[in-house]
Amino acid sequence: MTSEPPPTTVPTGIPALEQSTPAPAGETPELLVITGMSGAGRSRTAAVLEDLNWYVVDNLPPQLLTQLAGMMTTSAGGVTRLAAVVDVRGREFFADLVHVIDQLRDAGMRYRIVFLDASDPVLVQRFEAVRRPHPLQGEGRILDGIAEEREMLRGIRERADVLIDTSDLNVHDLAHHVRQAVLGGGEETLRINVLSFGFKYGLPLDADHVVDMRFLSNPYWITELRHLTGRDAPVRDHVLGLPGAQAFLERYVDALEPVLAGYEHEDKRYATVAVGCTGGKHRSVALAEALAHALRDRGHRVVVSHRDLGRE
Repeated sequence: MTSEPPPTTVPTGIPALEQSTPAPAGETPELLVITGMSGAGRSRTAAVLEDLNWYVVDNLPPQLLTQLAGMMTTSAGGVTRLAAVVDVRGREFFADLVHVIDQLRDAGMRYRIVFLDASDPVLVQRFEAVRRPHPLQGEGRILDGIAEEREMLRGIRERADVLIDTSDLNVHDLAHHVRQAVLGGGEETLRINVLSFGFKYGLPLDADHVVDMRFLSNPYWITELRHLTGRDAPVRDHVLGLPGAQAFLERYVDALEPVLAGYEHEDKRYATVAVGCTGGKHRSVALAEALAHALRDRGHRVVVSHRDLGRE
């Protein structure tokens, strides 16, 4: 019998996950099997993977893994990254997990196993905090259920590519370690949406920051600019050339830097900066585009959208 490679233990220096089966780089479909002790953070791990655009299936019977993996595709818009949470909630179904993993390996499927664990005292504390029984507890104590689960998981734990001990991790720490493992040691950057809008149509409901550009004179009152938008060079150059526009832009980007860094530290993955003017056509559009450009120059991942452009 071929020996399994030793697992990588997290969080003591998490390298990239090793592939359990060799696979060519590119668009090859990839499967993550998320398993481990109840109360160790499987649900949180699944949520993090969803934020990373993985297709996540929770509480999947192991027997369906091969069928689900077979439905993955390399075509555009298809599912190429699938994460399946498999655990003892499957009861008798779970006993076949090791056998199913062998089938995946023999079929050449590119898969990886992430195992979540925690110490017995921490698991007991977590179950007591939520006032829920352990799924294998039955009429016994929480510790009885934990002991039975450890025995059931022994085989799959030995095959894990990554072990994450969550005993001393909060939810933000766990998310950080999961992202670092899945992304091969790199961090996913915060996604920033710069959104222009018109105040007369109401504030964007999802805005984290609102910037009011009505302190600049309105190009609407200039006949040759009225029919144009902030995307057109004459309006853009006019707006950015107004007194105070460039100074505001530079200082606002500087002010945003510690905020964005704080968002990443607190595990916030998306932020919306709403830039408004009266109608959302001239000033806000020009400044939104300029703000996005300035943020990209500093290494941020930014998309721009214009909510009210063309509404007039």
